[in-house]
Amino acid sequence: MNNSVECLRPGAVASRAKVALFDFDGTVSIIRAGWIDVMVPMMVEILASLKSGESETELTEVVREYVGQLTGRQTIYQMIALCDEITKRGGAPQDPLVYKHMYLDLLMDRIKHRIAGLRSGEIPPHRYLVPGSIALLDGLKARGFKMFLASGTDDKFVKDEAHLLQIDHYFDGGVFGALDDYKSFSKAILIRKLIDTAGVRGDEFLGFGDGYVEIENVKQVGGVAVGVATDEPDCLVVDEWKRKRLAGVGADYIIPNFLCHGELFNQLFPE
Repeated sequence: MNNSVECLRPGAVASRAKVALFDFDGTVSIIRAGWIDVMVPMMVEILASLKSGESETELTEVVREYVGQLTGRQTIYQMIALCDEITKRGGAPQDPLVYKHMYLDLLMDRIKHRIAGLRSGEIPPHRYLVPGSIALLDGLKARGFKMFLASGTDDKFVKDEAHLLQIDHYFDGGVFGALDDYKSFSKAILIRKLIDTAGVRGDEFLGFGDGYVEIENVKQVGGVAVGVATDEPDCLVVDEWKRKRLAGVGADYIIPNFLCHGELFNQLFPE
């Protein structure tokens, strides 16, 4: 088990931070752990049916690359990328929403027992929380942070799952997920809105995420970003594939989970 903090940018402190922005899946929730093992094979199967001459291994590499780059954005963007790949291979793609619903049906088959167990109370919420999440959220709350949860997963699912995990009350700034009108909401739009209307400065943001997008968005405005490189579902060691992408897009810190929250706070808030 490796619960230590890797500091990629010594001196990256969050002393001025007032707002914490969290991704959901893979960052605090592992209800949907294994989603990538549903999405990637589905897309590979669709591309393989076009008989482009590429092997399954080659197609898997192509799909994993764009899925990884778009992790954290709304699911529809991964489906738009799939449509582009279908077109490149001479196919005629369906509407991206068709592929999104196909994927969600497959994923729901995989996770419905988790949702049902949480809803009935048979499964305790901590089973599907990244280790140390509650202690970290309590620590930020005690420091007076306003917290936001923003996910690429559909809004109704994020709100429901955050409630089932009993963490929705921490996010006094709001819980936000993807909308069918996907251009009207994104993590970048939320950050910009807080800067423009709530008077939050860029360097007052502290971001937590296991995907490319939220780290990039927080760094673009001058905030501090913690890359949560969870190796799902156990989240006990750093996932090297995630680590590489999070480091590449500017994460200040890399952690495998939140069990190291004490050490992380010492580095973020050295006063």
